[in-house]
Amino acid sequence: MFTSAGHSGLMLPEPVLSVLTGPWGLAVMAALVLGDAFLVVVPGEIAVTALGALALPHGAGRLAAVIAVAAGAAWLGDVACYLLGRLAGVDRWRWMRAARVRAALAWAHARLERGAATVLFTARFVPFARLAVNLVAGVARMHPARYLALAGAAALGWASYQAAIGAVVAAVVPGGPVPAILVSVAVAVGIGLLLDLALRRRTPL
Repeated sequence: MFTSAGHSGLMLPEPVLSVLTGPWGLAVMAALVLGDAFLVVVPGEIAVTALGALALPHGAGRLAAVIAVAAGAAWLGDVACYLLGRLAGVDRWRWMRAARVRAALAWAHARLERGAATVLFTARFVPFARLAVNLVAGVARMHPARYLALAGAAALGWASYQAAIGAVVAAVVPGGPVPAILVSVAVAVGIGLLLDLALRRRTPL
């Protein structure tokens, strides 16, 4: 356990650790992941990775709960973006007409025409791309059943990946939960930046 007396590293206070590893921790994570579907500045990935790191001492069941809740919240957020695109289009609000947003929407439209499954799964790992792809999927009126299934698979893959980073780092980094969280978040952010860079080089927005 992270709170055992044998650790000499940085500790989290027991009440804080209890909240983070309990239902309230999952609820806060779910809210951040849901918000992350619309606002790229919301740290949804960081929350999942951090709770993945904290879940390790509590067994596979806790890690599975983190993955399940994160996947559900991510799926709901993506579906909400899809419905927004389907019902409101991509021209209604001023932010949708910004140059970067228009470029991202054009990119998403071209990618969806080539292969919806691939782009929905790939875009889930790139914050700005996933917003554009889900909006365009709605505008293009992608068949709801197909979209829901693909978005669900992408959300589960994303949640498993983010939580696994935290769990793996926590297993190898000594010193308690604080170093594990800091290192796992740094690793997750670094990998995310590399994925974003690779995607931009292959198919620039």
